[in-house]
Amino acid sequence: MLKTTLAAAPVALALATAPAFAENRIDRQRPDAPALAAYGDLPVGVRQLDLVNPRQVNILAIDPAADKPATLPTYDRPLTVEMWYPAAQGAAGETGLKVYLRDGTTEVTLQGRAVRDAAPAAPAGYPLILISHGYPGNRFLLSHLAENIASKGYVVASIDHTDSTYRTQAAFGSTLVNRSLDQVFVLEEMARMAAEGGDFAGLYDADNTGLIGYSMGGYGAVITAGGGVTEASVAYPWGGPHDTLAIHQSGSDTHNALPDARIKTAIAIGPWGMNTGFWDAAGLAGIKIPMMFIAGSLDDVSLYEKGVRAIWENASALPHALLTFENGGHNAAAPIPAPAESYYFNADKGFDISSHYTDPVWDTTRMNNIAQHFVTAWLDRELKGDTDKNAYLQLVENSNDGVWSMNEDGTEKEDHSYWKGFAQGTAKGLRFEVKTP
Repeated sequence: MLKTTLAAAPVALALATAPAFAENRIDRQRPDAPALAAYGDLPVGVRQLDLVNPRQVNILAIDPAADKPATLPTYDRPLTVEMWYPAAQGAAGETGLKVYLRDGTTEVTLQGRAVRDAAPAAPAGYPLILISHGYPGNRFLLSHLAENIASKGYVVASIDHTDSTYRTQAAFGSTLVNRSLDQVFVLEEMARMAAEGGDFAGLYDADNTGLIGYSMGGYGAVITAGGGVTEASVAYPWGGPHDTLAIHQSGSDTHNALPDARIKTAIAIGPWGMNTGFWDAAGLAGIKIPMMFIAGSLDDVSLYEKGVRAIWENASALPHALLTFENGGHNAAAPIPAPAESYYFNADKGFDISSHYTDPVWDTTRMNNIAQHFVTAWLDRELKGDTDKNAYLQLVENSNDGVWSMNEDGTEKEDHSYWKGFAQGTAKGLRFEVKTP
């Protein structure tokens, strides 16, 4: 009885100290937010889509210890997608998002600006963005970013990856094999719904798509962009059973056929995989689209020098960019601010649930705002052809080295090199590097 009481005490304390009506807002903008972090002028709607990818290999039904069957088991793979989109003017209604925490059992409400099931705006051919979460995660983990860019004229489809969510977490091999397949399938379904006669005909242009992935979503983004995995990783005993990962092996016919020409760019935040040998220079040379990578310099999950930075350094000869949060960890830039109800130690998990969302050094809202700024600049340039955004991406490498030098009338002097969009004194602790092809 004493053990039970003590185990429950942290939960009870968290509930007692949390606000009675926690706001858990995902739309916060700090006073020091860079310019492009601000929400756009468009009202936003949000709705749930339930998709099914038929006849997929059922990784969970394969016994890795048994002989490989003549025919691998298959199933119809369910995928829930949350869609954020520009809404018709005057949209009003529920703006809360019901989500589960990292513990997989606690349901909380996030508050944003998107109106549930609002009528879409008139067809405008907006670019489409796919978002792919980590392992485990869910389709709301990057909801701050999804809602923000939707207000600027994008349609966003954020995927719940089966076997990878807080409530469905299962064998890691399923994530390794299915992550890119899920991304491409959702693109195909979104394209179908935007076509003539579809539910969202003309609202967005699936032929002009971007992909954003965090952690294992970033792993999937690298593969989807053309980065084939190594032969050694296909054979890992803890990976895809019976060589099921071979479909993504560099140089294979299946992987060569995977990249979809409709995906024009990708952003990988803390992508996992290089740290455990999933790529080499030859595999990463297959990346076919410009990518931006975002990482913390002290990432202890995907690693930095031998992880995310190594992916960037070995990627194909395109102008790939790398944004680094100095002293940031694996949670740099991606997760929503930790919901108030997450601040408790979970005895079953063995850690404080809030640590899934937070960084030991950086404030989450600050990181979110910086990510919103750079993602906006990158997507506007790559998908909308907005060359004015180049100025936000052509920066001195180390933000600390930027010089603030302005005339009295507010115009820049010749020696002004401060990061564009950042107010004086706010561009600190960051690096932005671009490979020269």
